[in-house]
Order: sequence, then C-alpha cells, then structure tokens
Amino acid sequence: MSLQSYSKHWPCLFPQAGAGKKHKRKIELEPWQRAVVGGAPGMFLRGLFHSDGCRVLNRITKAGRTYEYPRYLFANESADILALCGWALDLLGVAWRLNRRNSLSVARRDAVALLDEHVGPKS
Repeated sequence: MSLQSYSKHWPCLFPQAGAGKKHKRKIELEPWQRAVVGGAPGMFLRGLFHSDGCRVLNRITKAGRTYEYPRYLFANESADILALCGWALDLLGVAWRLNRRNSLSVARRDAVALLDEHVGPKS
C-alpha cells in the first residue's frame, strides 16, 4: 500500500522537513507534535528505530566464555533527533545511554523487553 500527497502547505505542518542536511539544522517538534508524541511515544520510537535503528544480538567474550544478549541501537548524525529519541525512551521508562556521539543503546534486559513491545520487527 502506498499513500502520496502533494501540497505547498506540508512545511506548515512539518517544519522540520526542509532544505539541507538535517544534522546541520535545528530539528524540534512543534507543541502539537510534542503532545501527539507524548501520548504515543511507542509509535514515535517504532518509526525512529525502523528508519535509523536496529535490534542486534550482542556477543561478548570474557574469560573464555561467550555471553549473548539482545540490544537496540539507534544512530543519527543529528543531536536533536538523538535527543528526541532519548526523550521518548524516557517517557516509556526505557533505560538507555549514549554509546557514541551519534548513537544510543538500549541493552538492559528489562529495557529491551519493554522496547520490544513497542517497536517490533522491521517490516
């Protein structure tokens, strides 16, 4: 299924969509957008992780033993978009941390399970 719409007024509804690279311009939600995301942060996170994130099986070897655990990673060059992702994760009570300047990680077992409920597999 595909949906298309053309209008000169789309920038009025979505001002963050604009010319230039998104990591070089301010990305912030309008008050009405914040209210929508605040009411359904899981759906917002689903969109973010399906576009710029992944769920992986992390493997670590310590003292000759290998441990495996699932984890989510979200990467984006825009500090504003990373901050919005962190804000939405906080709204859901999901523990996360920055693992690089342009990436955040969700690795605690309970946090991954909670995010699994909202993000689901990529389609």
